[in-house]
Amino acid sequence: GAPPPRQPHGYPPASACPIGGRSHARAVALRTGLRVWIIREIFAIDSGGPVTSGSVRVARRRCCVSAAQQSQGGGRRGIPSGLGKARRQCSRSRGSEVSGAYVAFGRERPSPFTPPQVWGASRGRRLSSPSRQQAAAAAAVTGIGYRCWIVLAAASHLLLRPRRERGSSRRRRTSSPVVAVARSDPARERPGAPAAAAMALKPGPGYKFPWEDMGSFKYLLFAPFAATVALGLDDADSWAFHMVMIVAIRYVHAQFWISLSRIHAVTQHTKIQAKGIDFKQVDREDNWDDFIILQAIVMTLVHKTPGLGYSGFPLWHGAGIVQMLLLHAGPTEFVYYWLHRALHHHTLYRAYHSHHHASFVTEPITGSVHPFMEHLMYTANFAIPLLGTWMFGGASIVMFYAYLIGFDLLNSIGHCNFEFIPTWFMNLPGVKYMIYTPSYHSLHHSKVHTNFCLFVPLYDYVYGTIDPTSHQLYEKAMRGEAAPNKAPDVVFMAHGTELLSLFHLPFALRSFSSRPFKSTWWLQPFLPLCIPFVAILRLIGKPFVADKHRLLHLGIQTWVTPAWGFQFFIKSEFSHINKKIEQAILEADAIGTKVIGLGALNKNEALNGGGQMFVDKHPNLRVRVVHGNTLTAAAILQKIPGDVKEIFLTGATSKLGRAIALYLSARDVKVVMYTTSNDRFLKIHEEAAPEHRGNIVQATTLEEGAHIINWVIGKHCGAKDQAKAPKHTTFHQFVVPPIPESRKDCVYTDLPAFALPKAAKDFRSCEMTMERGHVHACHAGALVHALEDWQFNEVGAIDHTKIDATWEAAQKHGFALV
Repeated sequence: GAPPPRQPHGYPPASACPIGGRSHARAVALRTGLRVWIIREIFAIDSGGPVTSGSVRVARRRCCVSAAQQSQGGGRRGIPSGLGKARRQCSRSRGSEVSGAYVAFGRERPSPFTPPQVWGASRGRRLSSPSRQQAAAAAAVTGIGYRCWIVLAAASHLLLRPRRERGSSRRRRTSSPVVAVARSDPARERPGAPAAAAMALKPGPGYKFPWEDMGSFKYLLFAPFAATVALGLDDADSWAFHMVMIVAIRYVHAQFWISLSRIHAVTQHTKIQAKGIDFKQVDREDNWDDFIILQAIVMTLVHKTPGLGYSGFPLWHGAGIVQMLLLHAGPTEFVYYWLHRALHHHTLYRAYHSHHHASFVTEPITGSVHPFMEHLMYTANFAIPLLGTWMFGGASIVMFYAYLIGFDLLNSIGHCNFEFIPTWFMNLPGVKYMIYTPSYHSLHHSKVHTNFCLFVPLYDYVYGTIDPTSHQLYEKAMRGEAAPNKAPDVVFMAHGTELLSLFHLPFALRSFSSRPFKSTWWLQPFLPLCIPFVAILRLIGKPFVADKHRLLHLGIQTWVTPAWGFQFFIKSEFSHINKKIEQAILEADAIGTKVIGLGALNKNEALNGGGQMFVDKHPNLRVRVVHGNTLTAAAILQKIPGDVKEIFLTGATSKLGRAIALYLSARDVKVVMYTTSNDRFLKIHEEAAPEHRGNIVQATTLEEGAHIINWVIGKHCGAKDQAKAPKHTTFHQFVVPPIPESRKDCVYTDLPAFALPKAAKDFRSCEMTMERGHVHACHAGALVHALEDWQFNEVGAIDHTKIDATWEAAQKHGFALV
């Protein structure tokens, strides 16, 4: 359209000032005027000269005057949130060299489009006004990049700014898109519901990857590369082969950093953020590898472009590697810095970059989690070193390996959430300007409007966006003070089940561990890898930390006994396993843990008498040893209908079977105990009160339960044994693993488990076959024990008189039976 008419005072009319209006017509006029005004006043500055401090000041004054006119014409409500201060700011800053970007884009905090001389690093505090010479020097340094930055800001404002509907009231806006992300509850998903991947606050065009809906079939996009190599159709550069190798190395490299950052022994002393992650973040970052697919495709398209000549690479070119590094440190880092600041403008932030910043606590692969449009911009920028080196004649095959894998290395370092860069190295002259640290980039995720650089902090120092606490946080992290390693209040002892459960550890396969364990077909080829681990753990293994959680004031850790399920049934292994459990109990006692829970077979009666052996051996333990079976018994009993008059009980002489029999018999329920051991039956029979002993009856065959429709299963029961139960039987089970559901005319209850209270945080992995947010009843029992601050040990036989009290305590604290 035509340029807006000039007013007598020489300033653009109100409709041309980059602040919004209430009506649709005003918004259209605003956008049209802004386009022309940006081009004339910012890009060209009338005379076509460079951007100087004086021209910036003139632009600001014009914007302020227009803002005042706009407010007088449309009233206070005609100015969007954040612009009500325009007139006051104009009068306050007459003598300062201030850009109009702050007023123009309506920010209430330091805008990424505000020249860095004006604002503090992250707090939005007004600094003293620089001199004209300083402002001019800064403008000269920035040069044409500064102009491009302004134009990019205007374009994003014009194209992506949300519009209000006609006739609607003033649009409600959050004070900060960053605050909106920070306030989102990172709690784990409720049971049974899949965790929805958090998206950007208001996704913009090109947000989704083209192959996002393909799911796991997206990996078929690598098939042409593999087929080209397999069929011998590769070109003279062996391009497809090198692409396959680079992709494979990138995946292995990513897995290495994922595992390293999740191993407590590695990160415990130099962790940066104490807070953990949850299922929402795991799901959102599941497609972290989309950038690997994208970059392989883009590079191949450029390589195959006819007439371009991006081919014929030698294997090695030493000078080319130096050129590549210089091109990265110069143009790529510079462009990334300003692009990153542009992405923190509220429009682009809401549309794209908030997706990345939803991860307040980062993991190594977090650095690769961005929307498609954002990755396109990054890929174009990161192509500068590769294309530039080629144009200078220094390209080689090694260049691609070095740049892509080196890039991934630095990206993983910045997001790993533990500090390890040696102090002596960072104290070398100039190093702090050339390479960032994990703590440096962590501040960007915690404070958002600071530390914008890619890998080279020099640009943050030059443009004034360095956080002043960066080095302080680095030193605190290296001393272990940033996130001190506190002793857990509760430890739950788990152990391996089948060999492939190794891959369900949180530091093994990230996504796999976030879902209930299932021995799937694609895991089977990895079975041989488990055997060396079993041997190593058997020889030199010790209990280790698998995961960390929070529940109200309690710090919780899951420790793992280095043993697999089959070892618990080999008597010669009993002594070895008990030594490992005892080692864990003594360590927990030494560090001040309140409760240690024994999970699954760690408390097996034949192994250690339900933990009684350890309490007898160490009578002065301060830590409370808890097998949690009291709450397990309560959970089983709650699933049995209240009007039941008779049950058939297998596994009847086990700890749980005994407690169930004594509890129900005291409530006038007939308990038919299936056991061939007269001595064990009589012992339980004698424990019952004299008036209740008639409710406990022994059965020596399964056929004796043929007329009872409530079977409580405490030992394995195959299809042949289940056939002896009548139709419509309900199988209430507490046997591990669960019995096969072989009868369609019967009902099978789940193993006793609880959904965690809403206050539970930092759960990122599933407890074996449990759904998300669920734990085994014995685990819940240990947590209830700590929450109630009970001072007794819960070991050995179950005290059936405490079942009701334990159940009520679990309900009081928000544990829900599932």
